[in-house]
Amino acid sequence: MDEQNEEAQDNKKLYAVLNLSPEASDEEIRKAYRQWAQVYHPDKYQSPPMKLIATENFQKVCEAYEILSDPNKRQVYDIYGMEGLISGLELGPMLNKAEEIKAELERLKRRREQEKLAAHFRSSGTILANMSLPNFLDGDGLFRGMAMTSEIQSRMSKQTIATIGGNLAVDGHEGGGAASAVLSHQISEVSSIEFMASAGLRALLGVQTSRHLSSHSSATMGLSMSLKDGSLNLSNAWTRQLSETTNGHIQLMLGSQSSVAVGWQKKDQRRSASGEIKFGTGSFETAVQYTHRFSSKSHGCIAGRVGSSSIEIEVGGGRKLSKFSTVRWLYVVGIQGISWRFELYRGGQKLVIPILLTTHLNPVFATGALVVPTSFYFILKKFLIKPYYHKRNKQKALEKEEKTSAQVQEGRAAAEKAQQLQQNVANRKRNKQLETGGLVIMKALYGNDTILKNLYSSSGTSPESTSGVIDVTTSLNFLVDDSGHLKLHEGVKKSGIMGFCDPCPGDSKLLYVEYAYAGNEHKVLVGDYEELLIPQGTHMI
Repeated sequence: MDEQNEEAQDNKKLYAVLNLSPEASDEEIRKAYRQWAQVYHPDKYQSPPMKLIATENFQKVCEAYEILSDPNKRQVYDIYGMEGLISGLELGPMLNKAEEIKAELERLKRRREQEKLAAHFRSSGTILANMSLPNFLDGDGLFRGMAMTSEIQSRMSKQTIATIGGNLAVDGHEGGGAASAVLSHQISEVSSIEFMASAGLRALLGVQTSRHLSSHSSATMGLSMSLKDGSLNLSNAWTRQLSETTNGHIQLMLGSQSSVAVGWQKKDQRRSASGEIKFGTGSFETAVQYTHRFSSKSHGCIAGRVGSSSIEIEVGGGRKLSKFSTVRWLYVVGIQGISWRFELYRGGQKLVIPILLTTHLNPVFATGALVVPTSFYFILKKFLIKPYYHKRNKQKALEKEEKTSAQVQEGRAAAEKAQQLQQNVANRKRNKQLETGGLVIMKALYGNDTILKNLYSSSGTSPESTSGVIDVTTSLNFLVDDSGHLKLHEGVKKSGIMGFCDPCPGDSKLLYVEYAYAGNEHKVLVGDYEELLIPQGTHMI
């Protein structure tokens, strides 16, 4: 379950405290409150330590009941969780209808979003440094030219974005630059418009509109005018989704450089491919590209371009260094010669360094230029990169364990206290079920999915490690009803149940249960948010 879904499910914690379904009726809420209050009421205990434990848990039960028994508060909690209840909204006669509460919270949410977006901006840029080994050997210097582009994007409102950019380029003894500004506005859910202007090498004014024609197709039309010669350029593009992973496009350009292009793109979790054919005034070009992802961190790619003025093949790959950084190396062979290209991506910034190795297409040199750096990379990966990442990941795991150890210890202590109060009732229910041959929970463990999957698939009676799990046998025996059934509700995270805790924050969790019913042994493994209903014949060993 991703982070967004988990945040949404955290709005069900109060239901977990009372072991209720999010669709529970008012009567079910009252009944659950009475049941838990009888167990956790401080007046039932004489010793000060037990009275203190009971008071802590009784306060949780009362808080859950106070919110869930009030229709207005429950509506707010179901939509926005505890944040909605503490946002300063008055839940009295001013807003006594669920619809009014929802509308007011939506208004507050929109206002917070607007305030956040108003201060939001994003920057991006590219630095291109052209290098030439032949020029360097001839004494003309290593650098052939440089180019820089920079762009700052600011969201002025939820529908409007302003972008300001510029670029500089130097090639030999010549250079130039340009500045541009774009204003984008979302007219509706299906249409948008852009106004653009640039000054410098390509001084122009333009406007472009886009519209979703259907759920599978969209169209874009643009018009621009050059401020140098007054020429007009018209562009039209149509895009259509051909399947879940494939889309196609057609683009038409009319003006000083008229052209028509047809292309497609296919992308899934492991691979992506694209191709395009373009015919222009006195020229043509076709290009294909394929990228394969070997893992979440590394990929390989191959591309080819053939046109009236170029023939080029690219082979290479890349690796993700961190959450925000990626490095790529490409080997390029074309009519201009043989070259390497190094690319570094960091956030919105990009550094590109093409290095021309030779202008002669020598087969021996071409093979060496590919094999030598590839072999060097694999040697480096085996003896340096992999050991480094293994050491770093191990260090991160230790840091994570240290960071969450206090939280886990606190949670385990709270769970043990809750189980102490459940013990007497759980034992009484267990003995009653034993006498009648009913449902008896023999072992119940909650925690790390890998540990519990191994336990479920093996015939062992105890997990290999207990650091990522917690024993909840007492709590489940306590939850068995008088008819000999146990139900944990779907969509409610199990760590919120009284007597449970989260023994491994950030990891996927499961619940493993061994139980006896009618003289037979059973076992079951369920997900953190899945429903558990026992006994069932399919669980029999």
